[in-house]
Amino acid sequence: MAGWQHIELADADLELDRAWLSPAQADALFAALRDAIAWETHRISLFGREVDSPRLSCWIGDPDAVYTYSRTRFEPRPWPDALSTIRARLRSETGVDFNSVLANLYRDGRDAMGWHSDSEPELGAQPVIASLSLGAMRRFVLKDRHDPARKLALELPSGSLLLMRGDTQRHYQHALPRTAKPVGARVNLTFRRIEIAQA
Repeated sequence: MAGWQHIELADADLELDRAWLSPAQADALFAALRDAIAWETHRISLFGREVDSPRLSCWIGDPDAVYTYSRTRFEPRPWPDALSTIRARLRSETGVDFNSVLANLYRDGRDAMGWHSDSEPELGAQPVIASLSLGAMRRFVLKDRHDPARKLALELPSGSLLLMRGDTQRHYQHALPRTAKPVGARVNLTFRRIEIAQA
């Protein structure tokens, strides 16, 4: 695929297109989503305590794409119009029929996300995660679950799309660290395929 770069990392399957959206497309989508999405503070379980997640989020998807994360059940909100063409393009280019997306708003460098894997049972054994970054560039870090010295840091500019496939979630955790540098707002969209249990 033109524009795609394979990221070398043992036991992972990573592809990055740093300009999947043009600057104008990325700016327009960022502005539309920042206004259209019903941002909320999700509660997460951290070392046995319920705390506010250090970012704003919204779970979006098809009506049956229910998701449980950190012992919290999320009912999806409807798809905003601004994401319909993005979803269709992703389906066309990846062959994955994504039925949900976790939208995250990082308001400044103090907003962050700690180490975790997208490995919930609803995502299946080898989930495909398509991560679209909009707004300010931030550093995205991966580390091996069993060898923390094996790390990779990626600077993800606005309009970039990172695909994580195969055994990536089984072998690696990822995070978006805090930064003391002055940095603007960032919207991140992680498209997923929730496996719907058949009655």
